[in-house]
Amino acid sequence: MRVIPSQDERDLAAMCRSVLAADLEPDAQWKALASAGVLGLVVDGSLGDIGVFCVEAGRALCPRVVQSTVYAALAVDWLGVGSAWLPRLTSGEARGTCALFNPRDAADATPRVRVRRDEDTWRVSGEVRYVADADRADVIITTTDGGVVAVDTAANGIDIEALPIMGGFPVFTVRFDDVLVDEPVPVDDEQLRRTANAIVALDCLDLVGVGEAVIDRTVDYTKMREQFGRPIASFQAAQHIVADMHIALAAARLAAQSATFWIGRGRTATRETAIARMRAAEIKKVTLDAHQLHGGMGYVVDTGLHLFSERARVLSTLGGGADIAAKWLVGDAQ
Repeated sequence: MRVIPSQDERDLAAMCRSVLAADLEPDAQWKALASAGVLGLVVDGSLGDIGVFCVEAGRALCPRVVQSTVYAALAVDWLGVGSAWLPRLTSGEARGTCALFNPRDAADATPRVRVRRDEDTWRVSGEVRYVADADRADVIITTTDGGVVAVDTAANGIDIEALPIMGGFPVFTVRFDDVLVDEPVPVDDEQLRRTANAIVALDCLDLVGVGEAVIDRTVDYTKMREQFGRPIASFQAAQHIVADMHIALAAARLAAQSATFWIGRGRTATRETAIARMRAAEIKKVTLDAHQLHGGMGYVVDTGLHLFSERARVLSTLGGGADIAAKWLVGDAQ
């Protein structure tokens, strides 16, 4: 696995950072990212390229609907379901999201939705929870007891209800009541787990981006803030905290890059994904250390630091936290 980014990866990161840093309304930002080819990385790039974007998305607190759409396109491409949606998702014409695993444990892909065949049509019923950006999605990729389906959210029989969670993160309960779908696509457990692992690993890279932004802010602030007539960055205690933050970030970055590297080369890589999740969960502590070093200013909403800590708390939990990920190591053969 290459640790030092290639020139192409550096150029991609710079382009993503430039687009995300522009002062654009959400719809304009969506169009800019689509025009830049970010949504098309599923077909025109690699999993590593998507990971480069996810890091920048975390740094800029990019609206999660962008990643939800990329993940939906990834599921369509890898699982062979709803292929007609792929060009629409990768061009930015449509938005999407996934409900492929238990939000409390990404290793659990037990279907929550039932499929029924009625002559030459298929219909699904059931409920999935904590589906990100379901309110804005044109298609939801989900598992059923008969295979994976792509559900058009404009179809009759769909109810979407917001779930209140920390940070106002956009997740929803989606109920399907005899919704018409195309024929389900059978997938084996390994295909489904590889896709789930890819999504978890990419979210770990989002957390890496969060950690990078938080550390940059914190270092700048400790150089500016003074106590006893000198910057707090000169105090050894503050230096030790920042050093620990950097160590946690480096470990999270390397573990997540390892997971995406091996998944991108066809492996399920459950072990690597578990380690990436456990390391990325430390970013939550990085944000808390940042609050401490900011002092009282760290708890002023106007600084925006809380937005990074809230994102870290959510992304280090959805799909399973470090304790859940540790269980994935048991019996993993890949």
